Amino acid sequence: MKATLTRNWKDKKQTLGQLDVGDLTLYTLELPDLDNQRRISCIPEGTYRVVTHNSRKFGKCFWLREVPNRTGILIHAGNYHWHTLGCILVGLDHKDANDDGLLDVVSSSKAMKQLLQYDITEIEIKTI
Repeated sequence: MKATLTRNWKDKKQTLGQLDVGDLTLYTLELPDLDNQRRISCIPEGTYRVVTHNSRKFGKCFWLREVPNRTGILIHAGNYHWHTLGCILVGLDHKDANDDGLLDVVSSSKAMKQLLQYDITEIEIKTI
């Protein structure tokens, strides 16, 4: 099954978007676009193969394969831009959860549980 991540807002600290798969819509949080630099940037737009993965740190999640010049890019639970080193965080909404002036994703564990109900094999990442 194919998922689509549409990035719809970027600033110097983060990238926000929406992830659609089947009848599920979730909200995403990534690092800013800093030319695909490891551990400080979101990954490039494109279509990537996806496999389910059991991470020691994040539990069951999704692993994006064959990302140019990057390894270990996951879709996993997390709420704030500092919870990711290039991965994609999912939540049920965007909200400034810690009053720092930045939007975060909330209810991330619930969102991840919902997402894992889908057999995602591919993700398209685009910016509007």
